[in-house]
Amino acid sequence: MEHWELIAREQVRDTVAAYNHSGDRFLLDELAACFTVDGVLESKGDWAARGRAEIVRTLSGVRATEPVAAAAGAAADARRPSFVRHFLTNLRFEEVTPERIRTSAYFAVLTAAGLDHWGRYRDVLVPAEGRWLFAHRVVRTDAMVPDSPFQRRD
Repeated sequence: MEHWELIAREQVRDTVAAYNHSGDRFLLDELAACFTVDGVLESKGDWAARGRAEIVRTLSGVRATEPVAAAAGAAADARRPSFVRHFLTNLRFEEVTPERIRTSAYFAVLTAAGLDHWGRYRDVLVPAEGRWLFAHRVVRTDAMVPDSPFQRRD
């Protein structure tokens, strides 16, 4: 393995972690910044969003059912669980070139109520803006608990 590949793999791991940490905190602009300008976030069989602004708009349509405590002096915004934690495992590098990296991984999402949903990520990342960003992320939810607060609300 060459030195550039070690660096690229660590940068990919950082992008994947930044996506999950941002999602856990509902920081959608930070989550969208993990994508290239024209990157695609796709929920397999459900929807696809192209570009950072559309990713933010689409994910803003996912609402949860528990009230959010308002910050000091701020109005309460969306309703969501008291906490969300994405857990990622088995990150596999399926293709690694200087122009493109393909990965796959499993995820599980926990809230205060317990396991909420789980599935797989299939990703293509490319070097952009001085780091590796998602050109295309496919999220496949294998299962979800009944009445999950993350069911899409249109």
